[in-house]
Amino acid sequence: MARGKTPEPVMPADPTAWILDNGFAEFVLMHTSEIKYMVMLGYTFLHGCKVFKAVGPKAPFSYRFIYMVMACTGGGIIVPLLINSIPVPLSTDAYPIAIFTSYMIHTYAPVLREVIEISPVFKAAIVFLYETMRAFVVTKMTLAAAKAIEPSDFSFAVFGPIFCGTLGGCGGAFMPLSKGLDPIKEGLAPPMFSAFVAATFFHLFTTLATDVVYVEKKGKVMVALFFIAYGMYVNGVFKSATPAKKGKVDAAKKEK
Repeated sequence: MARGKTPEPVMPADPTAWILDNGFAEFVLMHTSEIKYMVMLGYTFLHGCKVFKAVGPKAPFSYRFIYMVMACTGGGIIVPLLINSIPVPLSTDAYPIAIFTSYMIHTYAPVLREVIEISPVFKAAIVFLYETMRAFVVTKMTLAAAKAIEPSDFSFAVFGPIFCGTLGGCGGAFMPLSKGLDPIKEGLAPPMFSAFVAATFFHLFTTLATDVVYVEKKGKVMVALFFIAYGMYVNGVFKSATPAKKGKVDAAKKEK
């Protein structure tokens, strides 16, 4: 009696594959260098808006530029030092280039800082890029800390990676370190709160959901979606068109 071939085992379909099988996931995961540089430029540009408002126009180039480097990469400086690694501005050459490019844009085209306030479309695009990059930083710092910190009382390190991931998403607020705890004197700012929520979710999700295929990538996509939605809400992008719409309705009523 001839033996038949052993049928190959049928792999079960991934019920969460839809998280990665879409254009949004491809963008926020930054599969190409072009997307990475575009996101990085939007991230540094929005940070530059805050820096140039905080620092006077008469401040020297060296002060404003270093201030901007610290604002953009504060978490990428503090967290690597805590886990005995190389700070981001020294290990990633693209960051100083993007920061310098944004600095020149703010210096020679300051009108763009006004455009971002009056144009909902431009503001939404910059916030989208900014939050995409922030999600990348938070998840990267959380994973790096989880690998570097040895477990103590539990089977995996719990609070260390969450703390490092949170700092990765809002460390720039504490730079320079001479600020001390002033940034949280009146409570957590929205970027700090969102970074803490995202780092907590991402760390527990990637550690405990061991049966999920491509768990890290799916976690990154979900963190990016949360950051973008929360960033749009905090920056008033969703309601920016409401006053204009009301004004048109009131004008139409008056004409009648």
